[in-house]
Amino acid sequence: MTGPARSRRQRYRDQTREEAKQLAMTQLAELGPTGVSVNAIAKRMGLTGPALYRYFASRDDLLTELIRDAYRDLAESLEAAGRASQRRQPAARVRAVTAAFREWALAAPHRYLLLFGTPVPGYAAPPDTVEAANRSMVAILDAFSALPTPPAPAEAGPAEATDRADAADPLDRQLADLARRRDLAVTPEQFRRGLLAWTRLHGVLSLEVQNQFAPMGVDPALVYRAEVETLIAGG
Repeated sequence: MTGPARSRRQRYRDQTREEAKQLAMTQLAELGPTGVSVNAIAKRMGLTGPALYRYFASRDDLLTELIRDAYRDLAESLEAAGRASQRRQPAARVRAVTAAFREWALAAPHRYLLLFGTPVPGYAAPPDTVEAANRSMVAILDAFSALPTPPAPAEAGPAEATDRADAADPLDRQLADLARRRDLAVTPEQFRRGLLAWTRLHGVLSLEVQNQFAPMGVDPALVYRAEVETLIAGG
């Protein structure tokens, strides 16, 4: 087959895959991950199910594509915010990156929940999606690692200090191992602070995208801002 003919075939393949993914995103927004159906998408596109399965081997294959795209988009948004605020004070940079995180989540809650919500029954994400997820976490970690180290707590008695050190050791060892495996240039203290910040931000966002604050009459933007300020202060 000649080069131009092959190029036309590839363009058609790319267009078909992209149209299918857009329809899958609509299903995702309306029905959640379990509502994504290759056969229903094929019908909307005027294709047979077997025809579309030539482009996506299974529903899980299609979900994986959506997950990869979402992780890449999230990482690019956070990295762009980090670059734009590179010359600002560390606290301002944290505010910029965390604001970008919330903006991305609220722009498409169904994408956020696809990545961080309830796991899809029977679906197992391939290993490369872990690496894709790493980019967004690193962007947040980088922002928080530039903050000054918070002051040490008041000196405790020997028994209390020993208990606290023993309790922290398992997590510190796991974080040190993870930092080595992912080649993260941060101190254990920076990694701990960034990871805990990442988990707490997810906690607020998960509640907000699922509309859990509305019944309380509490503005989630204020809750998120308060959490960010607490994290900046080292709390």
